[in-house]
Amino acid sequence: MVCALGSSLCFGAATVFQAAAARSAAPGTGSGVDLGLLWRAVRRWRYVTGLALDGLGFLLEVVALRRLPLYAVGAALAASLAVTAALASRMLAVRPSRAEWGAVAAVCAGLGMLALASGPEGHRAGPAALPWALLGIAAGVLLLGAAAGRLPDRPRALVLGLGSGIGFGVVEVAVRLLDGVAWTDPALWALLLGGGAAFLLLTSAFQRGSVTAATAGMVLGETLGPAVAGVVWLGDRTREGLAWLAVTGFAVAVAAALALARFGEAPAAAPAEEGAAAGPR
Repeated sequence: MVCALGSSLCFGAATVFQAAAARSAAPGTGSGVDLGLLWRAVRRWRYVTGLALDGLGFLLEVVALRRLPLYAVGAALAASLAVTAALASRMLAVRPSRAEWGAVAAVCAGLGMLALASGPEGHRAGPAALPWALLGIAAGVLLLGAAAGRLPDRPRALVLGLGSGIGFGVVEVAVRLLDGVAWTDPALWALLLGGGAAFLLLTSAFQRGSVTAATAGMVLGETLGPAVAGVVWLGDRTREGLAWLAVTGFAVAVAAALALARFGEAPAAAPAEEGAAAGPR
């Protein structure tokens, strides 16, 4: 659990650094799947710093995923939403309203209920088709991004964030399925495609939408899907008599994330990095 919480801190901080880089990059096509935008963002030191934090967070997450139920790890990662909201108010000159702060707290509380209801980690391998299903879902994330890129800014951020969360959720389930590195294993390709698609969508969400709303969608996507997969196929269980708490937490988290999409206005773009006119650093 210490590793899961440390991963949450890393991901929360990485989100803000990447959002700052995406907003200072030149606008792209407006699509949710914009490789050019990702390329322009990754050439900025803030985005690279975010990637480094993501790498450290992923290593900590892998340790946690090997020892805890998927939904317990996801609930711990929900704290990244609060970290993002707090840092964004300073680094991006974003001023979340009281309603947004309340929604942030509600998302964390709802996913915290899931953590309290968590039981022992399962040890099932899952159905043989599960790795292929993950690969299909990872490909579907790209299609979702292409469609979401045409939405207005406010719902666009939430949907792109949700899509990126689904991609990261694919990564979480794939980590549980992998037993070593085999290039013929569809779970490995699902991990790579899901992670790459998630970064594409999240970077696009950050450029024009509410960072908090995008992060809320991401948290839901990477928490709820893996939680269901863990319970249904991998043997994860809730504590005896606490299934109601897990259902309540699910409902609270979903409602709060939708509230963030409603309240979260797209804040003004952050000031461009010094020297941006001369080219990216």
